Amino acid sequence: MTETKRVALVTGGGAGIGAATCERLAHTGHAVGVLGQRLANAEDVAGRIRAAGGRALAVQADVSDRAALARAIDTLREAFGPVTILVNNAGVEEFTPFAEITEAAWDRVMEVNLKGIYHAVQLVLPDMIAAGWGRIVNLTALGAQIGAANMVHYTASKGAVTAMTRSLAVELGSKGITVNAVAPGFILTPMAQRAIDGNLFPVPWQDIVATYPVPRVGEPDEAAAAIAFFASEDAGYITAQVLGVNGGCAP
Repeated sequence: MTETKRVALVTGGGAGIGAATCERLAHTGHAVGVLGQRLANAEDVAGRIRAAGGRALAVQADVSDRAALARAIDTLREAFGPVTILVNNAGVEEFTPFAEITEAAWDRVMEVNLKGIYHAVQLVLPDMIAAGWGRIVNLTALGAQIGAANMVHYTASKGAVTAMTRSLAVELGSKGITVNAVAPGFILTPMAQRAIDGNLFPVPWQDIVATYPVPRVGEPDEAAAAIAFFASEDAGYITAQVLGVNGGCAP
């Protein structure tokens, strides 16, 4: 099926899976809004896309700040038009024993990982409804499926993203909008590298990877490939699904 050129917004697009997704979507022909909390990182990704002949615009916002996110989306619309592909990739994680999680830390994880998706979907939904076509791809996590020590607030937020994905899919399917989720396992992103460098896993990370049927760490582009498929024309009859990109680590 020929891919129609559309406008995509990727939150957390300045690094890792988000950056790889921006580049994949641009390569497909879509105009991409690279949204990041750090504008310099988003500019780097957008610059690479433009240098390769694609269309991209860096925009800045914390997804938990609805007003800032709305301004960023308006800037993207002014540059390229209505947004009909949304990839909710922005997220924060923290390794803390449950008994030591502060209320402020709990709230911050929920504000970004869950409420940020609520903001983004509501803000672009009018564009998708008007077009009679939309693709929403949310990032959940393997830890939300199998549990993860010292990450209760993170995994709780990502479990809620899965539930939100399925309910949105039910509500929006008749409007031509699909909603799916990708659940990455151990992907070598800057976030994962910080955890490796800080020795934050309860057991050596090499021991975790050794248990996988594909016994290695994944690459951001491998997760981006799954995201790009869900965002494609070919995925029009696929919705409410969660696809694990995890080397075969069964949930």
